[in-house]
Amino acid sequence: MNIKRLLVSLSAIFCGLLLTSGCYSLKGIAIPDEMHTINIGFFENNAILVVPTLSQTFTEALKDRVRSTTRLSMVNNGESDARMTGSITDYRIAPISIQATNPNQAPIAGASQLSITVKVKFVCDVCKDKKINFEDTFTKTANYSGDIANQETTLIQSITKQLIDDIFNRAFNNW
Repeated sequence: MNIKRLLVSLSAIFCGLLLTSGCYSLKGIAIPDEMHTINIGFFENNAILVVPTLSQTFTEALKDRVRSTTRLSMVNNGESDARMTGSITDYRIAPISIQATNPNQAPIAGASQLSITVKVKFVCDVCKDKKINFEDTFTKTANYSGDIANQETTLIQSITKQLIDDIFNRAFNNW
């Protein structure tokens, strides 16, 4: 019985600390108390090489991450406390190693690398600390062997997750 009371008391103290700390914090996330809503704009694909579904996939994955791991309400149009906008600026496939070939043939890639670059602007209009605002470029890569067509969807998902982790951490963990 005493252990139960102790656990209840400790839980109450912990909750009280969270409420009085000046910012919402869960899983290392630090969101200022004054931020309640966010608008995440559509990330246009401005890369030279365009994958038709990349803009939609990236934008929705970013929205899902914010929705599922913060207390912020998503606002599509109109007034919001914070805004995140940006674009996909580069989508590149490059060889990283060359396979030996017959001297009469052109060299072929032994392994290649897919890289995606995203430019992001994050602004919190209601935040007291304006250091939270940023405009930055994020790039992530994935290496692969063989034909890109067989692996492209999986590679895009992996890179998108890494990009979103970096963007999320920069916006909400002040990294």
